[in-house]
Amino acid sequence: MNFTIIPQSWTPSLHGALRIMTGLTLLEHGTAKFFSFPLVDGLDKMPAAMLGVTGGLELVGGALVAVGLFTRPVAFLLAGFMAAAYFIAHAPGSFFPIVNHGEAAILYCFVFLFLAAAGPGRWALEGTYGQAGPAQAFKPKVA
Repeated sequence: MNFTIIPQSWTPSLHGALRIMTGLTLLEHGTAKFFSFPLVDGLDKMPAAMLGVTGGLELVGGALVAVGLFTRPVAFLLAGFMAAAYFIAHAPGSFFPIVNHGEAAILYCFVFLFLAAAGPGRWALEGTYGQAGPAQAFKPKVA
């Protein structure tokens, strides 16, 4: 039996949407750290060096992932960054992610691992498979 609710033909578009939304939500963490937008409580307690490094990775990495440029290497770097963030900032609080508030770091880590393996998907500046240049990014793909 086939209980498909969303047609498989939507996969490339949803892949691209996943990349864009993941990049934009990570970018938001960077703008919160660098520009205080949106304003997030507790960032003032973070050491300045850590704030700069993490904010830079989130700002630049999130932007590159969102637009689909250098997606595979950036996503691989960000997956490692999110794993480190989980083990440094969250895991010491509890074994359970729901208790240590590390669910987002875990999800980011595995979404970035997926993007590192699968590439940017649709609507990327680097092209669907990371081989075409920006001029090919929005060219319709023939199946």
